[in-house]
This record gives sequence, structure tokens and C-alpha cells, in this order.
Amino acid sequence: MKLDTLFQQLDGQTVPPLERWDPPFCGDMDLVITASGDWVHEGTSIRRPALVNLLSRVMRREADGDYYLVTPGEKLRIGVEDLPLIVIDADQVAADWIAVTACGDRVPLDAAHRLSLLAAPDGDLLPALPIRHGLQARLHRNLFYRWVELAEQRDDEIGLWSGSVWHCLGRLGAGSP
Repeated sequence: MKLDTLFQQLDGQTVPPLERWDPPFCGDMDLVITASGDWVHEGTSIRRPALVNLLSRVMRREADGDYYLVTPGEKLRIGVEDLPLIVIDADQVAADWIAVTACGDRVPLDAAHRLSLLAAPDGDLLPALPIRHGLQARLHRNLFYRWVELAEQRDDEIGLWSGSVWHCLGRLGAGSP
């Protein structure tokens, strides 16, 4: 993967047209995104936020359920322990919320980007937010608790309204988060 070329082409916020790229599979890359959101390459955490942001922009999840880094010329499979992205903050605009990932994505909570409960590796049902190209994000614990403080109860769920749709943060009852 020619990272220098990608750095020159992308400004750190641009998401390239991955849906139009269909390069050949080139193998597995020794890169794992841990459940806590750390990016680990060949056993060493990547400490450069700009590099993590760049790699996140060329990542997609395909129909086989695996995650890939994709350029126009190659595709490499990577490991993801849970979900690849983390929502670290949110801005409230009027009655709606804009989620912000650690990689700088700004995603409105709306009908197209609706929170849902997905099983974590330990089996707990936790909120997940679709971001782009089949990628989803977990809520950082601080944001989760911030939203729980603002949450409403509807039937057996707690959640919030944004984009005129209900976003579930969890279910009430035994064994629920």
C-alpha cells in the first residue's frame, strides 16, 4: 500500500470513492483494530493520528464480513476485534445530534444513521452507529453515559430522538445494559 501517495491525495478528511474501486485482493495486513479502538500494526500501536485517520478513510467492510484497506490498485484484509470506529463526542444542533468519531467523521443521528444494538465480543448488546462503507462505530463510554443522562424511556428501551427517529441506547430489564 503506497501510503505516501495516499497522503498526497487525501487531506485527512476526504473519503475517497471506495464504492467505485475494485482492486485485486493482495493478502492480509498485520493490522488489528482492537475493541478499545487502538490500531496495532505488527504488534505496535500506531501513535500518529494522521495515519490512523488516513487508513480509516480507505477502509470498508465487504459482504463477506471482513474489513479491508482499499486503494485503486490493491486490497488488503485487516483484523477488527469489535467495530472499527469509535464515536467520541456529539454536538447538539437544535433537537438533533451530530456524532463525531475519533477519526473526524461527523455523522447525523437520523434515519440513515440510526443507533442499533449489536453484540460486542463479550456478548453484551451495545449501541452501534453506521458511519460509511459498511463501517460502524461504538460509542465511547463517556458519550454513552452523557446520552443516558439525557435519555427517555419508551416501552422497554432507553434512547433519544434525533433526526425525527428513535435511537435506542439500551433495553431495560435483567441482563440488559
